[in-house]
Amino acid sequence: MSRIESVKRGQNWRMLLIVSVITVCFFAVSNLPWNLDDYDQAKQAFVSFQMIGQQRWLYQTTPDEGTKASGGRHSPHHINSKPPAVAWVSAALYQLTRSWDFAWRFPSFATALALAVLVFRGARTFGDLPALCALAAFGLNLLSVRLATLVRTDMPLALVTFAVGFLMFEKIRTRTSWTTRDRVVLFAVLTAAMFVKGPIVWAFVLPPLVLYQLLRKLASRFSKCMERMGSLDCFFRLVLSLGDFRDPFYRWILRRRYSERIRCALS
Repeated sequence: MSRIESVKRGQNWRMLLIVSVITVCFFAVSNLPWNLDDYDQAKQAFVSFQMIGQQRWLYQTTPDEGTKASGGRHSPHHINSKPPAVAWVSAALYQLTRSWDFAWRFPSFATALALAVLVFRGARTFGDLPALCALAAFGLNLLSVRLATLVRTDMPLALVTFAVGFLMFEKIRTRTSWTTRDRVVLFAVLTAAMFVKGPIVWAFVLPPLVLYQLLRKLASRFSKCMERMGSLDCFFRLVLSLGDFRDPFYRWILRRRYSERIRCALS
């Protein structure tokens, strides 16, 4: 039996290795050749470029500063709409590598790999096969491989948002109380999310929290109601099991005697 288990474990690790290697390769080459092929990528790239060239570390503008803004999504003053966290990382990477292509795209690539590891770890709770399926579903779809090296803040936002949800899920699953360390980690992740893409993270975090609280209150009220009304429910089941409601027992004993007592108790 131990030999069979070791063979199965070896097969699982080989399959995990295959999926991981394919995922990393797809993440690395999906956007080759590297081009800033839309306005959002150019805007995100220009932010870190402006940090290095003009020393604007806290306040940045869009690439077309001084010209008329196009569309309703962009500021008429051409103020950058994203917080600077990802651009800070890109600027630091450029100082180390002197390659803008690498500096712009490595943050998304690194966070995509970290998110893949976190997805696998979260699904590992349900077994090896579900974890492998979750990793494959995340890594082998068109959206993930597109965002993995895109000059945008979507993949870093996905990582910090998933990290918040994973931490909450683990606390609910293990039924453990929040420690000081857990609160510090949650604060750090939420703060990182705010500096990555602003308060939009709360659009993902708040709805499940509110829904969970509402469902828990409803479940608590339902359980208390069942404690009080459970015996009455059992009695009504007995009445319904009699079948023929025209029977004198039902008409005189149940309908008159007990209904009168219930009415007096409720009045």
